[in-house]
Parts: sequence; C-alpha cells; structure tokens
Amino acid sequence: MKLISWNVNGLRACLNKGFEDFFRQADADVFCLQETKMQPEQADLALPGYYLYWNSAVKKGYSGTAVFSKTEPLSVAYDLGLEKHNDEGRAITLEFEHFYLVTAYTPNAQRELARLGYRMEWEDDFRNYLISLDQVKPIILCGDLNVAHNEIDLKNPKSNVKNAGFTIEERSKMTELLNSGFVDSFRYLYPDLKDAYTWWSYMFRAREKNVGWRIDYFIVSDKIKSRIGDSIIHKDTLGSDHCPVELDIDFED
Repeated sequence: MKLISWNVNGLRACLNKGFEDFFRQADADVFCLQETKMQPEQADLALPGYYLYWNSAVKKGYSGTAVFSKTEPLSVAYDLGLEKHNDEGRAITLEFEHFYLVTAYTPNAQRELARLGYRMEWEDDFRNYLISLDQVKPIILCGDLNVAHNEIDLKNPKSNVKNAGFTIEERSKMTELLNSGFVDSFRYLYPDLKDAYTWWSYMFRAREKNVGWRIDYFIVSDKIKSRIGDSIIHKDTLGSDHCPVELDIDFED
C-alpha cells in the first residue's frame, strides 16, 4: 500500500506548479494534504477514482487538510472531538479495515513562540486522541507536524534551539508521542541518514543549498512497524516549500 503526504502550502497555488502531474505519477492509494488554504469549491479538482475528504478552516485561506483515497473508508472523522480545536481544519481520520489513517497539520508555535501555549495543549490532546485510536486499531499518522525532532533533522540545530519547530518543549512532545507506542517510519529505517529534509525556507536559496528541516512525517503504531516497506522523501518534487513524503506498507499476510 502506497501513501503520500504533502504540505502543499496553498493547493490552488500548487495546482499551477505541477500538483496534478505528481499526483498522477505517484498513483498513491491514499494521498493526504496539509495547508490546503481553501474551501473545496474554490478549485476545479477532478480526481477520478478517488474519494475526496476535506477539512477546511473557518478562516478563509488558512490551514486546512484533505485526504484523497482510492478505497472508501469505513468511517471518517474530522478534528479531535474537542471544540477548542475545531476551527482550523487540522485533522482528518479515515478508518480502514486494518488501521486508522490520521492526517494532521500541527499548529505552528509562531515567531517569538506566541502560540507555544496552544501548541502544547494541541500536543497533549492529539496524543491522547491517537492513543485512544491505537487501542482499537493500529494507526498511521502523517502530515506536517511542525517539529524537527532531533539535531539530525535540521541543518542548523544550534542556532534554532529557541525557534519555533525546534524548541525543547516541542521536541519533548514528539518524544512523548513516540514513547506512547509509535515509531517515526523514516528514522526506523534510516536512523543515521543526514541531510534528509522535507521543508526549506523560500529565502536565501535554502532549497538549492539543502538548508532544510525534516518536519513532515509518517508515524505508525509500534505493532505494525514490521510491515513498513519504505519511507521516502521526494526531495526533488517542487510546487511547495515542503516536498511530499511517502510510506509503503504491506498489510497482506
């Protein structure tokens, strides 16, 4: 089974930058998006053969997630079931026969860490949500989780220690999540691979120089980690300041 996740940083813009070419080429079983920045009716997107699910923010042009699946899920849920997290379109959960798929766009702590307090609330509520799902079926979590977990996951760790996405608080929450029965699929397969990033600033030719961060993930329940075939970063795919990431996983015995 092939799953793709991509923070498109505005799907309408990405549609003009080759999104549909990559979508067709990838031919994923499930394709997840973050930061769609749109309502479904705002783009002419024809994806025959896929069921489309959208969770758009109340605020126009902000945040938002989507999932496109070849298989109709058994059920679909939006957000985390908590009213305080319901307005920004940050999560979609699809239930399949063997697992839950959750795509998420984690809140950014922002400049001067203005939103770190809310981010910490989200982290605790989201972790509890995932743990509750995992008690029913294994989970696959994908998305822009807005944190580089360890120093290997960004180019300049020393100068970013107090910046959003690499604070001790955010990194600790990722550690706490993984210690709750989950594994980062990429580091599970490639624990020591350096210079593997999924996001680059638009400034200072960062992508050209590969001065980036790995903040886009596929995280799976420990109980299915042996089923992981590969975890791939499509670093050469343009169209956003993030690149797509891929999980190949086999549920056939």
